[in-house]
Amino acid sequence: MNMNNQSNILIGQVVSDKRDKTVTVRIDRKVKHPLYGKIIKRSKKFHAHDELNQYKIGDLVEICETKPVSKTKSWKVIKAV
Repeated sequence: MNMNNQSNILIGQVVSDKRDKTVTVRIDRKVKHPLYGKIIKRSKKFHAHDELNQYKIGDLVEICETKPVSKTKSWKVIKAV
């Protein structure tokens, strides 16, 4: 698999591994408040495909966007960071 063609690659922390072949990954980012200028944390959760069920809660992983695997999954775990 050629990683150079992957459009979106994000790094986040696994927050749930309860579902089969799926992990929930939280992506944190810091943004500047539009009015007050203070740096604030924003986070978003993505469901990512984990074929071998090898990633556990707390792991730092790299995910990339793929074609939809299910209704909510269109990301795949590439590797642990």
